[in-house]
Amino acid sequence: MAITPIKTLVENAKADIRTLSQEEAAEMVAAGEALFVDIRDPRELARDGRIEGAFHAPRGMLEFWIAPDSPYHKEELATDKTLILYCASAWRSALSVKALQDMGVENIAEMEGGYGAWKKRGAPIVTE
Repeated sequence: MAITPIKTLVENAKADIRTLSQEEAAEMVAAGEALFVDIRDPRELARDGRIEGAFHAPRGMLEFWIAPDSPYHKEELATDKTLILYCASAWRSALSVKALQDMGVENIAEMEGGYGAWKKRGAPIVTE
């Protein structure tokens, strides 16, 4: 049996999820309606910086941190705000939003273009 190409998985996920423009995502966060959730690897944050105020939830722990019955649950993710996930280029975030939707999370979206597009357009970042 052939393995489904990653591009196909991402395209399929994107067809089922909400993708916000960079500007719309930033406006929602600024208005207190949403929380940025950075799912990149810690090494990426150290190397490339991050969006100020974003909650860091590494991709490998995301489902565990969001599930209320998990011993790893993070209260920061138990919110009525829209969780706006982003990664470097909006591939991992698409798959992650789809996975969380499949878990029953309703207040979830991804940011178009991810952190790479955010940084490229000169939007504010912080470096450690």
